[in-house]
Formats: sequence, structure tokens, C-alpha cells
Amino acid sequence: MRPDGLHHLESSDPHNIVRLILPQAATAGARNEQAAETLRRWLAEGILTADPEPCLYVYEQRDGNGMLQRGVIGALRVSDPAEQVVLPHEDVMPHVVADRAALMRATSANLEPLLLTYRGDDSSAATADLIERVADRPPLLATTTEDGFRHRLWAITDPAELTTVQRDLARHQALIADGHHRWATYRRLRTEHPSPSPWDHGLVLLVDTARYPLRVRAIHRLLHGLPVEEAVTALDGRFRVRRVDVPLAEALEVLADAACAGNAFLLAGDGSFHLVDRPDPDLLARTIRADRPAAWRTLDATVLHATLLEHVWRIPEDSPDRIAYIHDTAATVAKAERDGGTAVLMHPVREEVVRDLARQGVTMPRKSTSFGPKPATGLVLRALDL
Repeated sequence: MRPDGLHHLESSDPHNIVRLILPQAATAGARNEQAAETLRRWLAEGILTADPEPCLYVYEQRDGNGMLQRGVIGALRVSDPAEQVVLPHEDVMPHVVADRAALMRATSANLEPLLLTYRGDDSSAATADLIERVADRPPLLATTTEDGFRHRLWAITDPAELTTVQRDLARHQALIADGHHRWATYRRLRTEHPSPSPWDHGLVLLVDTARYPLRVRAIHRLLHGLPVEEAVTALDGRFRVRRVDVPLAEALEVLADAACAGNAFLLAGDGSFHLVDRPDPDLLARTIRADRPAAWRTLDATVLHATLLEHVWRIPEDSPDRIAYIHDTAATVAKAERDGGTAVLMHPVREEVVRDLARQGVTMPRKSTSFGPKPATGLVLRALDL
């Protein structure tokens, strides 16, 4: 979150959830203790209230463009990768997992749900029907956030309905759409606490993408200290590069057309766009691992990281001072132009490609995808010591 966005949310309400998930203090230890104290105070004051009986939640999101997404929020058993119950598709950074674990230990809570997807079928039709029926009831909560999304929440407490969901969804695999670091954190904390314990489960939102397809967007790269001219010059003889002097929206259409034929990227930062495609096959053969599935070898993110970053531009992947990952396309271009760096605009990966690789146990390069919409933080928390 941008610093000005954090300040805005803090200023908007004394009980905004950022005071728990992004506390402000001088050290990591002080931040975590501050979050724990805030959570204890909110519970004591009744700002947050524990449910009197076990329940799951039906959660709905709508935007002004006709998008509708519904799913179930609950505590999911934390499983090992070998079980293939929950499928990750991206690598995680150990220091981020350590940071998340410290916050969860201090607060003894899951402060926000992960976003997981599954593909519903006839075996889960009862759950799908239940979700639709519940959505016809008066909601427990209804609100509209600043981004225009409308959120509604219902509690399911009937034992028969809870059993229906548990029985139906137990047959499915779940793909991590958002929250790889938090899932890895759940797994780490589970090993620290003898089972059975509340740490055996973690808070998640499960969405049936057969019924409610998620939006899959690209995550772009901003390369600091690499002017566009230098980036383009280094590609000579290795990729085809064409200048595209059109507005951003049209440039992205050009990128989408090129991506249908193979690996393609847009470079920006000098006031124009440069379409990069048709990589040299010999270059790819030298720089990309041959022991991975073809679907992984041909990913744009694979070619970007293994060929462009590592081999052509000589920028290490683990270089936060050299690479920034930005979701907003226009913001990536604007920052590159302002800072004199290079924006690398990506085309999104299809969900079926992500799921197929995950089932094979193959992880994609970091920040390969952005699934959404993500659940609003602050609607459902899970305190483990209540």
C-alpha cells in the first residue's frame, strides 16, 4: 500500500483495519505488539465481537460494471503440499513469511482471509445452491467501499447447512489465487504448535470460478536504473522490437494480439511504447530450463526472468532496489517516465494455465498473476485464543 493510502485509511476512522495489518511503529517488534494491543482493546470495547456459535460466511462482492462474485469464508485445515489439497502456483520470499508469522504470533489471529479458488461440478452443486439461497436472505452486513465495490456478508449457522458445505468442498482442490505468503505462514505456525490446536486451520475465502470467474490480471515490472534506450539496445538481435506510438489502451491491445503468437512485452518510460516479441529460439534454449513443462517454459514471466532480466539486462531477480512489482498499468508507466527507468508491461496468464501447472507441482515465477477481486480486509477476522 502506498504511504499516502495508508495515511488516508488511518485518518478515515479510528478503527480502520490497517491499524491491525499495517501498524505504524519504529521497529517490527513494536509494530506487532501495537497490533496485538489494538486487537485486545477492540475486543474488550466491543468494536469486534466473537460469534456466539460456529459458522461459515457467504460473502458477496459487486462492482458497478456488472461483476458479481460470491464465495464462502471459513477456517480451512492447513495441509502439506504433498496432499495436493491446496495448490500454490508461485514461490514465496522467506523474509516476508517471517514477517507475517511474527504478526500472527503477536496477535494470535488470522487478520484477513486468503483468496482460494476451486472448480465446482455436480459434486458441489448443493453448496452452490446453498450460497444462492443464503444470498436471498437479509445480510448480516452490507457496505460500499471507496472503490465502488458493494460487499454483503451472511452467517451460516445451521448445522445441516454447515455439513453440506464441508461434505461438498472436501472433494475439491483449491488453488491459491492470492495469499501465497500467508498460506506459507499458516504452514509454519502449524508446525510450531502441537496438534490439535487452532493453528491447524487458517482463514480463507473459497470461490467457485466455474460459476464466478475471477479476473486474472498481469503484474508489471518497473526496472530502476535502466533507461528505455539501454533496455531496447540490449535486445538487438535477441528479440524483435517495434515502436508503438499509440495511447496506452491501444498499446495494450497490440500487446494482446502479439501475445497470441508467443512471448510479448511492452516497454515504456520514454514517452512511447516498444513492443518486444519473437525471441531468438537459440537464446531461449540457452537460458530457460529444459526440465520444466512446456507450459512453464513458454510463460512470459519465465522468459522475462530467465532470459531478459538474468541474461540480457543482468538484473538479479532478488533485487528490490532494482525491480518493483506494480499492479496498476498507468501507474507503472508514469513512474518509469518520472524516474527514468523502464516499465515492462505484461499480458495476463489464463487461470487454466495456472491451475494446470499447480497440479503438476510446478511454481511460476514470483508475481506472475494477480487474481481479483480480493476480499475486503476487516469484515471477518479469526482470533485463535477466544
